[in-house]
Amino acid sequence: MEAVMNNVTIEKAKTSKIKDVDFDNLSFGSIYTDHMLVCDYKNGQWQAPKVVPYQPITLDPSSKIFHYGQSIFEGMKAYKDESGSVWLFRPLENFKRLNKSAKRMAMPELPESYFMDGLTTLLHVDSDWIPQNAGSSLYIRPFMFASGNGFHASPADEYKFIICCAPSGSYFSGKVKVLIEKQYSRAANGGVGFAKTGGNYAGQFYPTRLAAEKGYQQVIWTDDNNHEFIEEAGAMNVFVRINDTLLTAPTNDRILDGITRKSILDIAEDEGIKTEIRKVSVKEVVDAAKNGSLKEMFGAGTAAVVSPISAFGYEGVDYDLPELKDSYASLLKKRITDIQYNRAEDKFGWRHEVV
Repeated sequence: MEAVMNNVTIEKAKTSKIKDVDFDNLSFGSIYTDHMLVCDYKNGQWQAPKVVPYQPITLDPSSKIFHYGQSIFEGMKAYKDESGSVWLFRPLENFKRLNKSAKRMAMPELPESYFMDGLTTLLHVDSDWIPQNAGSSLYIRPFMFASGNGFHASPADEYKFIICCAPSGSYFSGKVKVLIEKQYSRAANGGVGFAKTGGNYAGQFYPTRLAAEKGYQQVIWTDDNNHEFIEEAGAMNVFVRINDTLLTAPTNDRILDGITRKSILDIAEDEGIKTEIRKVSVKEVVDAAKNGSLKEMFGAGTAAVVSPISAFGYEGVDYDLPELKDSYASLLKKRITDIQYNRAEDKFGWRHEVV
């Protein structure tokens, strides 16, 4: 039985898996809702989006995703407040970044209505899957890949856009110990570092494994030129607090334009915290750690919002960061999550109600 909502066709699943889910013990991104959104690009245009039961994808072995890596994705969340209302956080920023990534990867850009109407419809259909437990949320993964066939090295002529969702518990990784990378690079000038494309993440796994063998949980990436300036922390943007100034690298074609990063900068300004968007050298961070002016380092991203760094290693030496009672990290995380869960005023207009 099919229905239509927001010009999106809906095919409901015959049975639901929700009764088998323990919402009090959710891991991150490993259990999936009953439905997904699917939209195909064929004959030079996007076809009408559909909500269908969650299911495997069948692809020809010659599909270009397997050979030339045209693949992009986004990460976002839906939140349910105490009254049961559902909210998104700055969803149009995810849509804009998806199309920015698509353009760089020679993929077709998606119409805004297909993204927003498709997402809203999917959330309505699977609204019971959005957790209401403290700190829990529905993780949303929009992604696009080349489904067209051919072994010739050229952009595909067909693509598939999908949104899948996974109810997830509170994401807390604890404070992490990181290694400042001196050999490997996450991205290069003129490359695709600013795009949210799968290969960027695949290329991180090996250096991160090497760091883990040395006792570190993550890598601080440095510039590809001389490894002189810090750029990102794992798959997150990175912030450094020296004395009472919060520093972060400017975005460029190597650094992802993080939505959490932008939000932190705006909230910091609202809190009267001094911020500087500039290159931050490894030497500056090491010197600050030695003289005691380095107060905090943390990653910023969708999953954890803020991930504090407890120590970093560089050239065989580990530097511990102080334990702060009133850290910028905890303040900024609370300000953002209070907006996301509709617990506080949203003076920035970031919260988007799903109605």
